[in-house]
Amino acid sequence: MMKIFNIVGARPNFMKIAPIMEAMQKAPEITPVLVHTGQHYDEKMSKVFFEDLDIPRPDINLEVGSGSHAVQTAGIMVAFEKLCVEERPDMVLVVGDVNSTLACSVVASKLLIPVVHVEAGLRSRDRTMPEEVNRLVTDALADVLFTTSRDADENLKQEGVPAEKIFFVGNVMIDTLLKHVDKARHSDIHRRLGLLNGGAPARYGVMTLHRPSNVDDRETLSGILEAVEHIQSKLPVVFPIHPRTLKNIRENGLEERVRRMKSLMLLDPLGYLDFLGLVSGSTLVLTDSGGLQEETTALGIPCITIRNNTERPVTLDQGTNTLVGMDRDLIRTTALDILQGGGKAGRIPELWDGKAAERITDILRRWDPAAFKSLSN
Repeated sequence: MMKIFNIVGARPNFMKIAPIMEAMQKAPEITPVLVHTGQHYDEKMSKVFFEDLDIPRPDINLEVGSGSHAVQTAGIMVAFEKLCVEERPDMVLVVGDVNSTLACSVVASKLLIPVVHVEAGLRSRDRTMPEEVNRLVTDALADVLFTTSRDADENLKQEGVPAEKIFFVGNVMIDTLLKHVDKARHSDIHRRLGLLNGGAPARYGVMTLHRPSNVDDRETLSGILEAVEHIQSKLPVVFPIHPRTLKNIRENGLEERVRRMKSLMLLDPLGYLDFLGLVSGSTLVLTDSGGLQEETTALGIPCITIRNNTERPVTLDQGTNTLVGMDRDLIRTTALDILQGGGKAGRIPELWDGKAAERITDILRRWDPAAFKSLSN
């Protein structure tokens, strides 16, 4: 039996770890252990996500809590090292690019415990993004690297990662989406928000915005809101607002401006099924989220990404995603083009078929820990 610690720390991790846990629980050779670092923890939202995604409650919760990048990463490392020394897992599996991913990878690597990185090789080429630093360090330490797209394979090879460590398996986020999308479409979110037209969803947009580069600078945030003000005059825009964004709107004196946008619907953060139901019925999505770029591509929904770069170029080359930076005019004109019948049709990228977690588990079942030990000695 191979004991594998599966690490979650923040909301995006839940959607990635859920199908992996499910697949591992069917593998007799693997004992999966779900470890929640507590990097982001909201009792109400965590409960919703665990219920929506059928995730078992964490076997272990380190309850580290929030803090600066350094404080949070250090806290996770201290708690996770103690856990690994006591429990001695055979492998540590991390997903994505949050601080928990980096912290647990460093600890495991120094304790000579093999590190598996799911969603390896994604690169924005922008080291001002903390996530990019987390990705680079984690991939440099990982012993098994699972990728979502062919460009990620090439990134890793260019950085000197041996080809035998790299496995192109597809996208676990899409595993979760495909499993739950039908159920999500039966959510009553449209009725609750008054977004029905003759019993069917009306035309509306969805927006998420949380990155410091977009919301921490008053001029940038004001420019984005100016574009949104024009877009919401053409169709309702639903905006589940991140606490950081709401705080900055208030502190920068933009609250009254937002209040005047009669068709901009501000909501508290939503659970997975409600949010997926909302996105799947939308006309367009405005976002700075990485995962939402992938989900809209899988759903065939036009996506406008308010960033200067993306670590997911497959959503641009093959999917429905358009990169517009923070240019208020480009945000507005791209949205209007979509509303007039434009926007990318896109196609589903290779291996985004709902079976990535099965492929991951099958590879790990056959992975030889002895080979790792011989390399470590």
